[in-house]
Amino acid sequence: MSSNKAYQIYQNNAVNTASGGELTLMLYNGCIKFIKQAMKDVDNKDFAAKNTNIQKAQKIVNELMVTLDMKMDISHQILPLYDYMHNLLTEANIKNDIEKLKEALGYAEEFRDVWKQVILKDRQQKFKQGASI
Repeated sequence: MSSNKAYQIYQNNAVNTASGGELTLMLYNGCIKFIKQAMKDVDNKDFAAKNTNIQKAQKIVNELMVTLDMKMDISHQILPLYDYMHNLLTEANIKNDIEKLKEALGYAEEFRDVWKQVILKDRQQKFKQGASI
């Protein structure tokens, strides 16, 4: 088995066994990766690759938008930010604008970092509950 195939199996297993919180974290990390690659693509004047990577980042933002639980108040605050990120990516794609990509990247990294803290706190709570049983 090639190492590439083994890695693909590992990735599939990681996604299939991840919790909802971990999946969201994976989405943020994917979005960050695609935005950073799109920035390199603009620098290298590889506009076809830039377009592909921005579209991948936009699909992730769309997924984050449609999976928001709108019964929760926080979702009503997050949705406009996701929409703004999506619009930044659209403008960056049309204008090959690194600054708009940087701004979208900043939001994605901030969301990811906050989400990491949420997962950590959740794990700590579960650990404390488990330890007291």
